[in-house]
Amino acid sequence: MQATSLKPKGYKGMGMEGVVARWYARIRRTDSQMEDWTKQAEELTKNLPSGAAVLEVAPGPGYFAVEMARRGRFHVTGLDISHTFVEIARDNARKAGVTVDFQEGDASRMPFGDESFDLIICQAAFKNFSRPEQVLNEMYRVLRAEGTAVIQDMSKDASTADIDDEVSRMRLGSLNAFMTRQSLRALQRRAYTPAQFRALAAASAFGGCEIETSGIGMDVRLTR
Repeated sequence: MQATSLKPKGYKGMGMEGVVARWYARIRRTDSQMEDWTKQAEELTKNLPSGAAVLEVAPGPGYFAVEMARRGRFHVTGLDISHTFVEIARDNARKAGVTVDFQEGDASRMPFGDESFDLIICQAAFKNFSRPEQVLNEMYRVLRAEGTAVIQDMSKDASTADIDDEVSRMRLGSLNAFMTRQSLRALQRRAYTPAQFRALAAASAFGGCEIETSGIGMDVRLTR
């Protein structure tokens, strides 16, 4: 009998599917978070020329990708390993009246050609990738010359007070706030310190990165 080889999954821990994905989608659409995404979409894309191609890796429910698409100047693509998230994101784009190409796939094996994008963004997901080195190398491969990858994620160095402040800003109900705090504390175990991420970036095709920290998070910039 021939042995069946199993592909390693592209993420750590439990997958975000079904009920879990739909709960996450609900708690991430508060007014304050939507305001943040609108500001970030403007800030991160302000220097891009019209017609630029933007990829969001692990967009989840797609709120940020939709906000970028609202600008009407870019071709926006989203790649997520979760079938449920891709369904939710496509529905959110349809309701918003914008075009985003949401696809299901693994960030360590992106289904895109070389030099396909001018900007790549990955928010709150990189710590969950089981093959982070391959993800960075794939980002490098699909970026165009002088393109930038922006990775915004939790820092392992964040304090309990930083986590409490972050959840407070989300303006959630008491139950969802409690669950979110617990989730963030658990996810922090997978997160990288800035020093760890610098070492990871140095060993990748990018050869290095720039990092700024604030609150619970760190903002990483990698340029091809």
